[in-house]
Amino acid sequence: MRGILLTTVLALAAGAARADDSGLLYVGAGVSKDKVAGITHTGVPFADIDKTSWKVLAGFRPIKLFAVEADYLDLGNRTNTYISGASTQSDAKAYAGYAVGFLPLPVPFLDVFGKAGVSRWKLNGSSAGTLPPSSFFAFSDQGTEFAWGAGAQAHIGNIGGRLEYERFRIPNTDDARVFSLSVVLSLL
Repeated sequence: MRGILLTTVLALAAGAARADDSGLLYVGAGVSKDKVAGITHTGVPFADIDKTSWKVLAGFRPIKLFAVEADYLDLGNRTNTYISGASTQSDAKAYAGYAVGFLPLPVPFLDVFGKAGVSRWKLNGSSAGTLPPSSFFAFSDQGTEFAWGAGAQAHIGNIGGRLEYERFRIPNTDDARVFSLSVVLSLL
């Protein structure tokens, strides 16, 4: 009985999505400009991440005004080497899940959206010194924090381009800030 009910709900959602002229499922990939600054661990400063990297996304948009979306963000890595021979290295990654709300615009090829959800992030860092006494320090932190974003996308048929900003908190940093430009493909 539950299977029949689930199938009926999915069929009606697909019909509603088609009636709204929106894609039910979508995937995308893009380039991102990522910044994670002020990285410290137990008072030790590490290399700030300010890199161009990449992201992938997938979403489910049952109606024109709402979607749920999942992202994977490679926030990049950075190594700093100092004159003394010491070096610091940092790298970060994140998964994010969002509820996405779209503004009802009278322009059929343009969407403006805001999104809120959670991000599961991982931040690694290491520091090494070459002068006596030689020292090595490493850490690996991870956590889940509130995440939000906003953006706009233009589309023709099933293909679109998306420009967006995302932000979420990473403790012992000045937060993660991500600007991205992605290509999005509606599947259904």
